[in-house]
Amino acid sequence: MKNKRNRLQVILDILKHHHVGSQQELVSLLATRDIHVTQATLSRDLRTLRVTKIATDDGSFMYIIPNNNELQDSLLMNGQSVPKTAHQYGFISIEFSANIAVIKTRNGYATGLAYDIDMSKLPEILGTIAGADTVFAILREGVSHDEVLKALQRFIETKPIDA
Repeated sequence: MKNKRNRLQVILDILKHHHVGSQQELVSLLATRDIHVTQATLSRDLRTLRVTKIATDDGSFMYIIPNNNELQDSLLMNGQSVPKTAHQYGFISIEFSANIAVIKTRNGYATGLAYDIDMSKLPEILGTIAGADTVFAILREGVSHDEVLKALQRFIETKPIDA
């Protein structure tokens, strides 16, 4: 059992620090650490760890560890989308008042959404303030509401404003 726990920890470490797109690639990376597994064992390990495979923005695939904030932060800072997570489904509405966007979410979802927006360093948004169910996003001077909606499409379902 100790070997399995060690192997699972090594798999987690590899997935946290490498962009792994296939089980064969993961088998090879494990072998460099002197851990030799069959594809069937690796499949069971990935299922045990609840690892999922996602499509990245460039069309390739990668394995991710659920709720791994380091991975999500890295993807956001590099301008890529993150896999849909629970906080993103809490979106209710967005309204504008001059250079402030008021984003309404289900209770408890605003903090996660604001964090993702801030981590992505969108040029259209200076920063956010989150409550339990509301995010205030401060828009840069000269940025249109349509530009903000387009930028936020990575995080929420938005539609352009009717002109």
